[in-house]
Amino acid sequence: MPAHRTPHRRRAALALMAAGALLALTACGTQTPAASSSRPAPSGEGRTIRATHITQVTDPHQATGRTLLEGPVLDEDGGLYVVDVTAPAGEPKVISVDLATGKSEGVYTDKTGAYTSAQISPHDGRLYLTDYTGSVVSIEPDGSDPRTFFSGEIDGSATNLDDIAFDDEGNLYVSDLHGMKPGEAKGRIVRIDRDGERTTVLADGLAHPNGVMFDPGLHGLWISELAENTISYLLLDADKTTVTSQHEAIHVDAGVAQTDSIAVDADGNLYQALHGRPAMAVYSPEGERLATVEIPAKAAKGLESATNVAIEPGGTKAYMTVSGPDGGHVFGFTALGKGIRQSNGG
Repeated sequence: MPAHRTPHRRRAALALMAAGALLALTACGTQTPAASSSRPAPSGEGRTIRATHITQVTDPHQATGRTLLEGPVLDEDGGLYVVDVTAPAGEPKVISVDLATGKSEGVYTDKTGAYTSAQISPHDGRLYLTDYTGSVVSIEPDGSDPRTFFSGEIDGSATNLDDIAFDDEGNLYVSDLHGMKPGEAKGRIVRIDRDGERTTVLADGLAHPNGVMFDPGLHGLWISELAENTISYLLLDADKTTVTSQHEAIHVDAGVAQTDSIAVDADGNLYQALHGRPAMAVYSPEGERLATVEIPAKAAKGLESATNVAIEPGGTKAYMTVSGPDGGHVFGFTALGKGIRQSNGG
């Protein structure tokens, strides 16, 4: 259905409400229902992959009392971009990181955006940012020429947009955290055509969907539900406009942590970020827990969440964003498989 544009005054109000919701989310997560006895037994944590510290990108902001890095994405030259979800107006919200020197530089900011992910479109090469307040903004890699790609309600409901996946034609597949109250399951996975004018709800009734990413063959979407600690698979039709089958594939036994963003390598392995623990769980496409990416114990004392990862296309160097009371950091590790577009941002 066509997108409805949101008036400026309403967007300002949405931004204020979203800021409070984001602080609540990043501070304490959400209440997760107790695991059912029908859940599959834990499969262990596989082997441990040790991540090493690369650089600190941000300190906690005085205005918000925290920082939260998300959406790592590598450009063609190997430069890394990240977003700072809780950055206040005027402070860098999109940041470039020189992985060789560890130096970082703000490339974009605005007054109202609360950006939760970043992804480079295969259609136009621009950087697309999901705004939790209900829009998608695109910019040039240097931060210039900001454009509102999409804004407004979908099927008559406000949105809280989180992660992005692109198909090869440049259409967007976005997780919508709509309905963040404990016990609610109103979240959605939404397709937005590459012109930003037509939206399609692919799946709804989800418990705070967060991660969304295509499998290597672009046949279907892996999605994670934050409030259920599950990873599900949505098989799509040839046009990628309809879900032909949907099932819960993996239950993530993460204790107090919750399922955040997802990346997929060339072998189909899933890299499941953990909100509430500075680690990532790695699964095979068959659901076997292959490994857990851990940061050094000394560093873990000041960090709380690993939100996402970027794996260099054609290589195995991986970069994950980790945040907590000690600020926002980038850690590196060696991935189990080579990176592809589905491994890079989202």
